Amino acid sequence: MNKVIASMGALIATISVLLFAVCMFIPFQFGSYFVCMLLPIGYIMMISGFCQESDEKHRVAANAGMTFAAVYTVLIFLVYFAQTTSVRLDSLDEQAMRILDYSRGGLFFSYDLLGYGMMALSTFFIGLTIKPKTKADKWLKRLMLIHGVFFFSCFIMPMTGIFRSMSDVENNRGGVIALTFWCAYFTPIGILSLIHFRKSNS
Repeated sequence: MNKVIASMGALIATISVLLFAVCMFIPFQFGSYFVCMLLPIGYIMMISGFCQESDEKHRVAANAGMTFAAVYTVLIFLVYFAQTTSVRLDSLDEQAMRILDYSRGGLFFSYDLLGYGMMALSTFFIGLTIKPKTKADKWLKRLMLIHGVFFFSCFIMPMTGIFRSMSDVENNRGGVIALTFWCAYFTPIGILSLIHFRKSNS
């Protein structure tokens, strides 16, 4: 059961990232927001699998990774559930829209970046727990550890206001390039995680 749930989580996470990329290029805003709520579900399932595999020496790192994953999930659900409900369906005044509408680069856009910063920390700590047995596992560990670097840009850069001009992925080429790079980076993590769990004996 552990292996099945972790494998399904890796598959859901990978498909969600790929669907997000497709929705971004179509563009299909509702679709991109919706799949962003599927990604945390798959990610939690996937990370739980790595936590279950961790030994006593890596238990603190595994717990830290799981905790940051939970924080990421809460933030992302708050952001994108608001986009698919209140922002899309309600008649909000201009001030409320500036706060809630992700595409305006306001508070919820900053929460989104903070969420993905927490995800980066989660992958870093989970990467510390992986004991590579294959070449694929070695690449997975490297990618997860390096992904942790995204925490600094996601946490610090919003405070500078530099991402405000990149918030509208429909109209800003820089935002599309940044998101495309992230999708291209994270997809192998999902695929390698799926391979890892399918080969696992646990």
